[in-house]
Parts: sequence; structure tokens; C-alpha cells
Amino acid sequence: MPFLLIRGISVEQVKSISQPLVEELADLCECGTDNFTLEVVNSTFVFDGREVPGYPFIEVKWFERGLDIQKKFANIITKQVQSLRIPEVEVAFSTFKESSYYLNGKSFAEEE
Repeated sequence: MPFLLIRGISVEQVKSISQPLVEELADLCECGTDNFTLEVVNSTFVFDGREVPGYPFIEVKWFERGLDIQKKFANIITKQVQSLRIPEVEVAFSTFKESSYYLNGKSFAEEE
């Protein structure tokens, strides 16, 4: 279920790295590629009274997987974004608790 919210990178750029990015992340997380969602957020960045280019920022929303996996996940994202000749990218993680996440009214913490 990792959900990546992507800002400051064009839709076309994200499309060009989406397949290798998701494949690497799925391998790392030991899950299918269909578990991933990439959303490119169309934002307008403003500084000092004018529109400015956006800074590449990716927010990852997911269930906790440990610091080692998190570091590797961030490194994969960074490598893929930098392959677009984008020199810097920030990655931040927001972690969901399974007891606070529901699918069709059923908590992920509930037993099958």
C-alpha cells in the first residue's frame, strides 16, 4: 500500500521512471507492484510575490517497515529521481497504524 505523493516533478518525468521505480520498491518490500500508488500533485509554488519552480518532494504514506527498509526505500526513490537529472529530492515518510487504516470498513488490524 505504499502511497507516494509527488510534488515538483512533472507527470511526464514520473511516467518515465514509474515502472523501474515501482519494480525496485516492490522487490524491496516483497510485495506486488499493484500495491503502489503514485500521485503527481499539481502545485503552484510561490516565493517573494511570484511563481517559482517547485522543489522535488515525495511524501511516502505507508505501514511501518523498519528503519533499514525505510532508508533503502528513500535511496531507491532518490536514485530514480536523480536519473532525471534532478540533483536534489526530499523524501518524507508518514506512517499509518494498521488499527487506523480501513478497507471497506474493516480495519487492517482485524483478524481474518
